[in-house]
Amino acid sequence: MWSFILSFFVVCAGINNAYAKDVYESALMLTPDLKNGKHSYRLCASCHLENGLGKSNGSFPVIASQHRSVIIKQLKDIQKKYRQNPTMYPFSDPQTIGGVQAIADVAAYIESMPSDKNNGVGSGDNLVSGKELYLNNCIACHGNSGQGDGEKVFPRIKDQHYEYILRQLKWIRDGYRTNSNPGMLALIKNMSDQDLVNLADYVSRF
Repeated sequence: MWSFILSFFVVCAGINNAYAKDVYESALMLTPDLKNGKHSYRLCASCHLENGLGKSNGSFPVIASQHRSVIIKQLKDIQKKYRQNPTMYPFSDPQTIGGVQAIADVAAYIESMPSDKNNGVGSGDNLVSGKELYLNNCIACHGNSGQGDGEKVFPRIKDQHYEYILRQLKWIRDGYRTNSNPGMLALIKNMSDQDLVNLADYVSRF
């Protein structure tokens, strides 16, 4: 009897792992419902605010207008611990959000939200250097104005807060954020702290 019960739970665990693996890929294939996405977004608003603009001090990023594919990927990576973000762990669980359809819905709703040009910026002291770094290292993926590419899952960084950009650059360079594109890590791994300050400042002004 006990062996049967144990086998049952092992099988269920396997099913749950497969479900977790496929749930976000499935979300990309679904037709989103923006009305339901707005309802699901209430979970996100406590940190990212009702308008999705986060906080100018960079404690919470702008997510408004972010590509749907990027939102879904980040939720997947956080849920599977590819990206360390304990604050987001509960919210990345598809059952907390409301299932696969809800993930598709909230990601599309976030993408539909307008961004804002009044984001936090840096000092403006070394924008020439920041521009040079961006043109030589970032423009191919993130575009000439930080618009990114949803089809290739390259994030939109336009209108993002300076402090958030700088923190993510440092975490990627130093290996703390482990879900970044390997190509990006290769480009910034030898940049100094000052390089990253200049780059983040320039990007924050898109």
